[in-house]
Amino acid sequence: MDPISSPGPEEHTAAGSRRPPRDSLIADFGPGTPAPARTAHLVSGDLLLTVNPVDGSEIEPCPPAERPGSPRKRTAAERAEAERAARPPVPPGPTRQPLPLLERQDVRERLVRLLARGRTVRLTGPGGSGRTALLDLVAEDCQDLAPDGVVRLNGFQRTADDLLHDLFHTVYDAPRHRPERAELRAPLAEIGAVVVLDDLQFGGAELDELLDATPECAFLLAATPDVPAPSAEADVEEVFLAGLDRAGGVEILERTTGRVLTEEEANWAGDLWFESEGLPLRFVQAGALLRQRDQLRAETGAVDEYGVFQDVRPVVGQGRDLDGAAVPLPSLGEAAAPAPLLASRLSASARAALRFAVALGGEVPHQAHLPAMVGDTHADAALGELAVCGLVSPVGSRYRLAAGVQTQLEAAGYGDDAPEQARTAAQHYAWWAGHPSVTPERVGAEADAVLAALAAVVPPAEGEDEHAVRLARTAAPAFAAALHWSAWERALRYGAEASLHTGEVTEQAYFHHELGVLALCAGRLDRARTELETSIGLRGALADKRGTVAGRRALALVADRAGELPGVPVPVAAGEREPEPRRATPPTPAPVPDTLVTPQVTAPPARGLGIRRLARRNMVAAGSGALLAAVLGTVVTLGMTSHEGDDKNPAGRADVNPSASQDAGDSTVDADPGQDPGTPAQPPAVRPSASGPADTHTGTSAPPRPSVSDSAPADPSETGSTGSGGTSPKPTPTPTKTKPTDPPTKPSTPPATSSSPATPPTDPTPTDPSTDPTGDSMAPFTKSAPAPGPTEVTTPTDPDPTL
Repeated sequence: MDPISSPGPEEHTAAGSRRPPRDSLIADFGPGTPAPARTAHLVSGDLLLTVNPVDGSEIEPCPPAERPGSPRKRTAAERAEAERAARPPVPPGPTRQPLPLLERQDVRERLVRLLARGRTVRLTGPGGSGRTALLDLVAEDCQDLAPDGVVRLNGFQRTADDLLHDLFHTVYDAPRHRPERAELRAPLAEIGAVVVLDDLQFGGAELDELLDATPECAFLLAATPDVPAPSAEADVEEVFLAGLDRAGGVEILERTTGRVLTEEEANWAGDLWFESEGLPLRFVQAGALLRQRDQLRAETGAVDEYGVFQDVRPVVGQGRDLDGAAVPLPSLGEAAAPAPLLASRLSASARAALRFAVALGGEVPHQAHLPAMVGDTHADAALGELAVCGLVSPVGSRYRLAAGVQTQLEAAGYGDDAPEQARTAAQHYAWWAGHPSVTPERVGAEADAVLAALAAVVPPAEGEDEHAVRLARTAAPAFAAALHWSAWERALRYGAEASLHTGEVTEQAYFHHELGVLALCAGRLDRARTELETSIGLRGALADKRGTVAGRRALALVADRAGELPGVPVPVAAGEREPEPRRATPPTPAPVPDTLVTPQVTAPPARGLGIRRLARRNMVAAGSGALLAAVLGTVVTLGMTSHEGDDKNPAGRADVNPSASQDAGDSTVDADPGQDPGTPAQPPAVRPSASGPADTHTGTSAPPRPSVSDSAPADPSETGSTGSGGTSPKPTPTPTKTKPTDPPTKPSTPPATSSSPATPPTDPTPTDPSTDPTGDSMAPFTKSAPAPGPTEVTTPTDPDPTL
């Protein structure tokens, strides 16, 4: 049995210790230990979810042994029992006969005929037109029309996905199992029932989704005119529910009061009918006003010797004549908005219940909670008073304020203390939802009132921070275990916002972790990754090892679902360059003296010299582990060898960005055809282009090399030297085969000659990161021309004939 009263304060002795229990039978027992946290194991699709209210839920692939089998359909008796449990509770107090359905017989028969032919019908009517009462009668007429009977659902604050799961669990017996959308198709397609759906709040494509998933069901939908209409493709029959005529309104008044109306009252009823457009709810409330008036007339005519009616006089004596039986009729304004006048004549507990309902956005607390919230042991009878007066109406398994009552009570001042009432309700629901005797299903049934209390206290006011966070912390796991996942998500979001305002990092991490798990169950992988990474970061800052491990496990499952397996390359999108593999950086060579660097200059036109020999020299490729010489990585030594039979210049101009090939079989550099064959050529110092040299084999460009730093113009003596004749021949541009320079080529050692010994190796010298951002060590460059152009090749002053 659910607790209906809050626990009292603990009794303490003068020294501050707790008193022993009074009952001698339990005097030997020590203080009670806290109840263990309630965990629940759920199956969502192919995932196994363990709801853990302490450290956060854990999720993993469901083992084959835990996977539920095919769901079993409930029997007729089980469906009837489930339907009775889903109906709102009967209010306490004397039982009143329901009013007959007036002027609705034709509409009732039409709805039954359409449903019998398998058509889907939408019944549209304003609030207070009697839609719910008409649906109850039509549901009774359609019990034998379908194999699975009649299924009653409520769409207030429910989505199409929520309703599909509600329909599944109403027809099938599948405890602790929440199928994903793909799994729902087969069992929903086998349901053949008349689905009576009240308070529908969506239309259009979402309604099409609901109807397409249940092809063997006939729906009777009830909605207000402001709800979006069905799409043009939906085969839905529209039926509009209008108000009653004047005679019907008078009959409701007479049945409510239990007598025939006087001529004055009949005229008053006519004015009310014109103003209310014949809505039955207005006449029910007006009948309650007439009934209260009759009670006042009887009370004022009685002899009150002993003060029996003393508590009633201050309430009803506002502008009323209590000395005689002439109690005037309510004005037309009071009849049009009767909620304040009706509430003023109710008991104190009923008025307190109305204040809680206004603070909770129209949600009336369950009658079992009213004694604890109001502070009166008999406050559960307040619901009966409100129902008789027409101030509340059933919505699913609970009650809400009737249409228009919320606005009327707020105008009368019933919402002035709404923040205080909301905090009281939040404190009560936080204690109740965490009580060990309360099942998750019971908390799920009260989800709307609990969420309304959360919405009223978020963001929390200063000094009242703990109520919102505590309520979200206790209610969210219960909603998850009850398979009410839309309420679970709303509670988590309210909790995350409240904990953000209060600065409770531990609670923030918990709520973000739960939101990530929920998104993973729903297949929203991007949202799951974001929430889980946020939670892991917060828990890492708190050094929460257990929570961090749970978050990383869930994040690994997200990566697995997204196909991000370790070692598998991520596919490259169209138009993007595939990232190049990371390679080891070669040792940095020592810098070369500036005298060996030739600046880039504009080459003069090639002379028409009859050269019959082309000088070629193979460049030695650098092997890993070989001794590296301290020379410039791009400077290579070219030797001139005699080659008979080549009397043709391959090209007439030099490459703008010459580079040495890494392929030993194709590492040739052509010499200047206008140079003396016996004179070795000096490799030109070039300026790498911004985009890198083009690859002649693959057609792609290599990564950019550092540009030449701007400096003062080079000395003319460094641009070239005279040979034996005192003048150097003008160089001729020579084409050079190029290769990509990334990774940087290992520098090769110049061959030792008889006139110049080989340069001994030196230790690598680190480069300046400001001038070499790529990490490729290069010798200093002198200023070069800004625009790429032909490169002048110069000859050394003392050619060695042995080369």
